Amino acid sequence: MKGGTPGNKGQGLFRQGKTLLSGIDPAGRAERAAAAVPVMDRTLYLCPSPLYAYGLEHLLARLDGFSHSAVLCVEADPELFALAQEHFPLTLKNSQKLRLTNYTDAETLCALLRQEWGPRFFRRVEVVRLNGGWQLHHSLYDMLADSLRREIALDWGNAITLTRLGRRYIRNALRNLSLIPRCYSLSQLSFADAPVLVLGAGPSLDTTLDGLCSHFDRALLVPEKRPFRIICVDTCLPVLKERGIRPDLAVILESQHWNLDDFIGLSGWNVPAALDFSALPSSSAVLSGGLFLFFTPWTQLNIFERLAAAGLLPASLPPLGSVGLSAAFIARRLTRGTIIIAGLDFSFTLDSYHARSTPGHKGKLRRHNRFTGLLNADAAFGGAVSTAVSKTGAPVFSNPSLRNYRDLFEREFAIVNAAAGDATVNDTIPRFFDLTGSGLPLGLETISPEAAFTILSAGNPLANGSSVSPCADNPAPAELPAFIRGEQNRLTLLRNMLTGESAMNYDTLAALVNECDYLWAHFPDYAAADRRPGKAELESGNAISFLKRLRVEIDPFLKLWELALR
Repeated sequence: MKGGTPGNKGQGLFRQGKTLLSGIDPAGRAERAAAAVPVMDRTLYLCPSPLYAYGLEHLLARLDGFSHSAVLCVEADPELFALAQEHFPLTLKNSQKLRLTNYTDAETLCALLRQEWGPRFFRRVEVVRLNGGWQLHHSLYDMLADSLRREIALDWGNAITLTRLGRRYIRNALRNLSLIPRCYSLSQLSFADAPVLVLGAGPSLDTTLDGLCSHFDRALLVPEKRPFRIICVDTCLPVLKERGIRPDLAVILESQHWNLDDFIGLSGWNVPAALDFSALPSSSAVLSGGLFLFFTPWTQLNIFERLAAAGLLPASLPPLGSVGLSAAFIARRLTRGTIIIAGLDFSFTLDSYHARSTPGHKGKLRRHNRFTGLLNADAAFGGAVSTAVSKTGAPVFSNPSLRNYRDLFEREFAIVNAAAGDATVNDTIPRFFDLTGSGLPLGLETISPEAAFTILSAGNPLANGSSVSPCADNPAPAELPAFIRGEQNRLTLLRNMLTGESAMNYDTLAALVNECDYLWAHFPDYAAADRRPGKAELESGNAISFLKRLRVEIDPFLKLWELALR
C-alpha cells in the first residue's frame, strides 16, 4: 500500500512507514512462514491482517488431518479488510476451516468463535504472522489473542466444573424444589430508587465498614432508618453481625458445604436471603428474614424448560461464577438508584485474604501458635500468584482465578455502566461506582469514601425501603406434586426399559434420554464434547457404557424426587 492506497497483487505494500508485504517474492515468504508453523489438533490459528491471503492455502493443507483445528483471519484496517475480501480465493472463502472477519471487539469476536465452531472446539490459540500487516495494530491483535485464550480457558473450565459439580447442582435444585411454594421469587423484590451498597468480603471491607459506622452512626444499624440498602455476599454476614449491621439482603450461591462456616452463630437472624436454586439446601434454613429464590443455569437442560412451563422456575440470572458478581447483578435488577461496590477486591495481601471476622480470618487466629503464623504465605507465594496494583496504587497479590472474575466483572458491568452515564441512551439503568480501596480496579469510576457516603445519604429511608409484590406468581401447592410425579414416571419408565421390565423401544428410549438429560449432563465424555446420544447411537449398541452409567443414576434421583414430594 503506497501513499495510503491499495497496491497491486504481487507488489510490496507499505503504510505508515512500515513494510506490510515485501516486494521480493511475497507469496514465497508467506509460504515458508506457513510451512514453519507447528500444527496441532484442537488449535485455533489466529492470523492478523492476512492481506492477499498468501500462505493460507498451504497452512490449511497442513491442517487437513486435524478435524478440530481452524484459521481465524482478523483485519482491523477497513481498507485492508476490503483488500482481503477482494483477493481471497473462493477456496478459502468456502472453507469450513477458515473465517475472515473485521471484528475488533473482543466480546464480538468470542461470540463469532462460539457461533462458527461451538463450545470447547479448541484448546489453544496460536498467532500466525504471514506478513507484516500485523504491525499496524499489533497491540489490538495481541489483546484479541489474549481474549480468545481466556474465552477458551473459561469454556473448558466451565466443562470441568460441570463434570465435577453438575450432579451436585441438580441434586441441590431438586431438594430446593420444596421451597418454591412457600418462598418468593427474586423478581418479586424491589428496592425502588434507593441507593444500594454491594459488599464483598475482601480485605478492604474493614476500612469501608469503619467509615460507614463513623459517618452514619446508629442509623446504620437499623435497616428501616438507613437511607440506603445493603446487599452482601454470605461470607460478609459474620462481619456485619459482629458490628450490629443488619443487611437488607444476603446472597447465597455456594452449592457445597464450604461456606456453612459463614452461618455459624446466625441462626434465626432476621436477614432476607437471595438463594440460588442450586445452592446447598441447608443454607436456606439459617436466616429468618425470608427467602427469595433465583436461578443460574449452569448448563442447558430440558428439565429447566419443563420447570419454566410449569411456572416453577424462579427468576433467572446469568451464570457469573462468583457470588460477588451475582450480588452486583441482583443490585442492578432491584434498584433504579445508584450502586456502590465495596469489598469486591479480587486480590489479597500477605496478612489478609478476607476481611476480619470472616471464617477464614477466624480460622487463622485459631491456628495461630509458635509454629503457625498469621501471614498468608501459602496464598501469597503460590506458583500462579502475581503482584498487581490496587486502586490506591499499593501493591497487592492476585491469582488467575481472581483476575478472571475481575475481567468478567468489567465485561458485565462496565459497558452497561457507561450507557447508564449517558441519559440520552437510557436514564433508567442504575449507575455503578467503585469505592476506592486495596482491591483491583473494576473498570468503573472510582470514588472516595466521602463521595460514596454523600450518595448513600441522599436516599429516603421511608420512600426507598424494600417492597415485595404480591405472591400471585407463586405456584399453587398442587402444581409441584403433579410435576414431581411426572418426573418420577419418566425415570421409572426409563429404568424399566433398561432393566428389561418393559419392552425396548428405541424411539421412546432416545426421547427419555433426552428429556432426562440431568442424569448424564455431567458425564465427562458428554460435558466436554457438548454432545447428546441419539437414537442411532443407542440402537447400534455403541452406547452400552453410557446406558450402564445412566442406569446407576436413576435410583438415587428417584429417591430425591420422593423427598421433594414429601
